Amino acid sequence: MPATTPTSATNAAAALKALPAGTYRLEPGTSEIRFRHKTMWGLVTVKGQFAGFSGAGEIPADGAASGTLTIDAASLDTKNAKRDEHLRHSDFFEVERHPELVFRATEARPQADGTVAVTGTLTVHGVTEPLALTATVTGHSPDSVTLTAHTEIDRDRFGLGWNKGNMLKGLTSVDVTVTYKHA
Repeated sequence: MPATTPTSATNAAAALKALPAGTYRLEPGTSEIRFRHKTMWGLVTVKGQFAGFSGAGEIPADGAASGTLTIDAASLDTKNAKRDEHLRHSDFFEVERHPELVFRATEARPQADGTVAVTGTLTVHGVTEPLALTATVTGHSPDSVTLTAHTEIDRDRFGLGWNKGNMLKGLTSVDVTVTYKHA
């Protein structure tokens, strides 16, 4: 993949408009999905990532992009095998019944401030909820774009409310960096 150029907020919209219309595919080697959640009554932050994911997108002539990001739920890794196995179990992701987490972006539009407003749905554990977030263009080339976004997820909305001893409070932070390349 050709090197991408860092993108300032002022030229993010121009970078997106310069991309050719068509189909795009996610480049796993330059993308990552990380999460963190406070546990042990807020005293410890568990950090992890998903290693397996794929995605595709479409930029029509009008520039309003759409696409998907599909995450392999079993690929989560917190660097603690026992905890990871518990997260894959029925108390949380129940990966045998719900092997994927899917974000479907129905629209991604550049904004005047240089960000990208992304709206869509997130499906986790068989539950689909609306999700809107703001992404930043952090790199681009003539045929690719790298977007970075942060969001907070309420586990309870997706049926992942296991909380023995009230140890898991608050929202789960998710940071996503994805590079899509023209196919």
